[in-house]
Amino acid sequence: MIRTVEPDPHVSAPVLAAYSYCEAVTGQQARNFAYGIRLLPTPKRRALSAVYAFARRVDDIGDGVLSPDVKVARLEDTRALITRVREGDVDEDETDPVAVALAHAGEQFPIPLGGLDELVDGVLMDVRGEVYETWDDLKVYCRCVAGAIGRVSLGVFGTEPGARGVERASEYADTLGLALQLTNILRDVREDALGGRTYLPADDLAKFGCSAGFGQPVPPPDSDFAGLIHFEVRRARTLFAEGYRLLPMLDRRSGACVAAMAGIYRRLLDRIEREPEAVLRGRVSLPGREKAYVAVRGLSGLDARHVSRRPVSRPVRRRS
Repeated sequence: MIRTVEPDPHVSAPVLAAYSYCEAVTGQQARNFAYGIRLLPTPKRRALSAVYAFARRVDDIGDGVLSPDVKVARLEDTRALITRVREGDVDEDETDPVAVALAHAGEQFPIPLGGLDELVDGVLMDVRGEVYETWDDLKVYCRCVAGAIGRVSLGVFGTEPGARGVERASEYADTLGLALQLTNILRDVREDALGGRTYLPADDLAKFGCSAGFGQPVPPPDSDFAGLIHFEVRRARTLFAEGYRLLPMLDRRSGACVAAMAGIYRRLLDRIEREPEAVLRGRVSLPGREKAYVAVRGLSGLDARHVSRRPVSRPVRRRS
């Protein structure tokens, strides 16, 4: 559970209340990310909670039951809020706690707010029902809804002065976001199918005989569903290995946060790899005690050191 916002003589009561709301949203709805965020010092934890609460609002619009036209209008309202935050046009006594918290976070940290615009763009792709023919097509979507959040989060984390290769930190944050999103896609294959969505690239589905989709709790007839999942798992692992190069560029607690969040998803990936058909029967998840263990490993730096020593895998050649 996310800790309650502590009193801070340098932050006004309305802003503290806004942060408290955002941390409550994060603790209740960010089942995986909350374990990493809680490892951060207070200012960074508050700022990331504000970013998450905004992202949650955008995602909820896209996932809701409103008509597409209403969704588009509401998404453009969130884009207008980003503009107001960017222009310093949000007062701390406004009634929208997410706006107040995000505006304060933007004053305290060099958050690249354009990444939040990209998130809106990605959810608009969902509203339009876009289908992705290739991995390159899907990467555009993943970069909008996850890679951009990685880059926004990097604005909160910051990088260590003199860190080697720091000029590529944003690229690694983006890649780690892609790894997390591809893991999400694999985990939610059945749930997305029931909602009328298919994210995995159409050419991958065709190569493994899965073009019929996942409307049933069993693989499509005569398909190599396990082969498909293992192929995508290997792709995700390559992205994780690349993205983990970010960790040595962060301070200890920011690195622990990222390692904890990514570590939980890597363990989800392990479970999916061991039992691919489980994703067709329901959402694969980790028990709370295992998430807590991963968070402790993240704070110790064990996972980061282990993964960062691995060579980056070469891209997996698709079967013909």
